[in-house]
Amino acid sequence: MAGPLQGLRVIEMAGIGPGPFCAMLFADMGAEVIRITRPGTPIDPNDILARGRSTLSVDLRAEGSTQQVLDIVASADVLIEGFRPGVMERLGLGPAPCQARNPRLVYGRMTGWGQHGPLAQAAGHDINYIAISGALHAIGRANEGPVPPLNYVGDFGGGAMLLAFGVLSALYESQRSGRGQVVDAAMTDGAALLSAMLYGFKAAGQWSNQRGENLLDGGAHFYDTYACADGKYVAVGALEPQFYALLRERCGIADDPAFDAQMDTARWPLLKLRMADVFRTRTRDEWCVLLEGSDACFAPVLDWDEAPLHAHNVARGTFVDVDGVVHPAPAPRFSRTPPATPLAAGATGLEDGAALLRRWAEAGRSCPPERANP
Repeated sequence: MAGPLQGLRVIEMAGIGPGPFCAMLFADMGAEVIRITRPGTPIDPNDILARGRSTLSVDLRAEGSTQQVLDIVASADVLIEGFRPGVMERLGLGPAPCQARNPRLVYGRMTGWGQHGPLAQAAGHDINYIAISGALHAIGRANEGPVPPLNYVGDFGGGAMLLAFGVLSALYESQRSGRGQVVDAAMTDGAALLSAMLYGFKAAGQWSNQRGENLLDGGAHFYDTYACADGKYVAVGALEPQFYALLRERCGIADDPAFDAQMDTARWPLLKLRMADVFRTRTRDEWCVLLEGSDACFAPVLDWDEAPLHAHNVARGTFVDVDGVVHPAPAPRFSRTPPATPLAAGATGLEDGAALLRRWAEAGRSCPPERANP
């Protein structure tokens, strides 16, 4: 294994969505992540979120299973779970018994609504969690309903990534205190945090509550997507005056006075129609020849098949082939400790519980005393 988190041991209580994505981030960076799954759970090699880790099959309701997991917890650094509040406690694997076995354990909890609050026990999904943060309201076209941004904002951005950040923050603090702690990552909190800049804009009177009429939500004619002659799309984001001037020049509208007042919001609806007419005069590839790679802040809108083949993504290795399946590569990049190409889900097979326990215990004994004996 390679990467900056080599030597870190993480237990993942297998779930769906943000929990596996968070565990994937740790595995990508070199941590040894063990997925604890129910017996009979199939392993799908196409499940990209499950890549790079071993699987331990445990029937958590069977006699002795709680003790088996606690024995593994004793040699772990992190545990990640994404059940409803109270489920892990009922299984005998809540923070109290786990940290009694391992006081340095960082216990990461991933939920939509959080561990407490009026909605904590309610079912929900990404769209519900971002709805109460204000984020969903802001996404969409003027005079149309809000548009779900897939599950990027709640599950992955406001959920999994902030859980990973919280766990690493707790690990850093534990180096000073010698004690672990519980990280309560709620997607409602995370989606609200991702909206910090826009709440700032609103406080400064620079953002309205009307979607599709603002600087970054498609309201501006210079920050939007446009259809081309072939039905494909391009994206422009020429916010700064010098970039806007170059966009006008390359689009052949530099001498059109209608476009002079860039920040006149009253003119944006009309100018958007004018810009749409301009972009319909050429195909997407023709616009790429004119604009891509310039300071006009331009990019083609690529689909799932096209993106891995784009020259920039190829040059950076943004996508990798793992046993015939296209995977987004681990990110970000590191100068000294680059992560390895990930293994497909199931590539390391099912782990034997007794063997895992012996291996982790031996690794614990080989650690410096201040880590092995908190």
